[in-house]
Amino acid sequence: MRIKLILIASASILALGSAGIWLLISERQVAQEHRAKFLGSSKEYPTSGGQKMNVEW
Repeated sequence: MRIKLILIASASILALGSAGIWLLISERQVAQEHRAKFLGSSKEYPTSGGQKMNVEW
C-alpha cells in the first residue's frame, strides 16, 4: 500500500512539473512572437543591385 502511494505521488509530481515547464516554454514563445511583431520591420529592404552609397560630410 505504501509503495502505491509513493508511486502515485511521484507520478503526479512528475506530471505537474512537466505541465509547468510546458506552460513556461509556451508563454516565452508567445512573448517572443509579440515582441518580434511589435519591434520588427514592416518592410523588407532589398540589399542587392542598388546605388552605391555616397558619404556626406
